[in-house]
Amino acid sequence: MGVMRDMEIVWDDLLEAFENPDPEMVYFLDRQTGEVFYVPADYEDEGFWSEIEADQERYLSIPCFDYDQERQLLHEFIQGIGNEKLKAVLNRAFTGKSPYGRLDEILSFYPEELERLASIKEQLLATRVGQWLEEHDIYPAGDTL
Repeated sequence: MGVMRDMEIVWDDLLEAFENPDPEMVYFLDRQTGEVFYVPADYEDEGFWSEIEADQERYLSIPCFDYDQERQLLHEFIQGIGNEKLKAVLNRAFTGKSPYGRLDEILSFYPEELERLASIKEQLLATRVGQWLEEHDIYPAGDTL
């Protein structure tokens, strides 16, 4: 199958699929239409699964959220914090030894750090999506690769 270009993909839908933390949901990208859609993992429609199975070139299964990668990212983020007290609190929250609330809650008091984390997450996500598209020879319209 040749390289597909000029396919309109709804980026927000694709990013949402990559951020999907729910293993009960399976996301697909339709290579012909660029549409991202999802079904429950236990979707009981033989016809649907047969079609997906029969046409794997067309329907690509989108990998779900990568918790290991997320933990690695958070670990690196915390190590990059200059404020030692904040770093200590986040490390405790990260290792789960103390009920200090979630990292986002703690960081809500440190808007610059929260923004830095959001931007790191966004970059990681964009990189993952980009690599995945490239692996499948998909070059969305308007994208200069």
